[in-house]
Amino acid sequence: MTIEGDLQPPRPINEPVWGYEPGSPERADLKKKLDRMASEVIEIPIIIGGVDYTTGDTADVVMPHDHAHVLARYHKATDEHIQMAVDSCMEAWKEWSNWPWQDRAAVFLKAADLLAGDWRQVLNASTMLGQSKTCYQAEIDAACEIIDFWRFNTWFGETSIYAEQPPISPPGVWNRMEARPLDGFV
Repeated sequence: MTIEGDLQPPRPINEPVWGYEPGSPERADLKKKLDRMASEVIEIPIIIGGVDYTTGDTADVVMPHDHAHVLARYHKATDEHIQMAVDSCMEAWKEWSNWPWQDRAAVFLKAADLLAGDWRQVLNASTMLGQSKTCYQAEIDAACEIIDFWRFNTWFGETSIYAEQPPISPPGVWNRMEARPLDGFV
């Protein structure tokens, strides 16, 4: 029998906001990402359970500040696709809800690390192009916000929500609380 102890995720700190000053490496990298992404028109399939579906019934995704500039074309889902997506989510829930808390937390912490690294400029460039935000707005509203959300909520989940237990147990009884995932959608 293995006893893992009281595992806690790393204590989070707020993600540093990059400045994007003229001549800075992050500004040059962001400009490259913006130029590359603005020069492409990507096709966005419907993804259900890791499988790509295309319908041929597409619509354009344009820049809010330049409606003539098409960034992508997405495939419109049918009622059948929507039902497939709901069914797929319910199946995935069965596995995900049985993962230990620490394994589920590790997924979010890894995603935060990836986004804080190589994927940061991809997110910021796509936010700027798709929502007409400045580099500073994209940095704080997209990158830093989601990185902090994933890290801090993992921390709060373990140190606040799951750590909260009934304060009193009568003699011969050990009161405890177990958090379970919801069955369905919220």
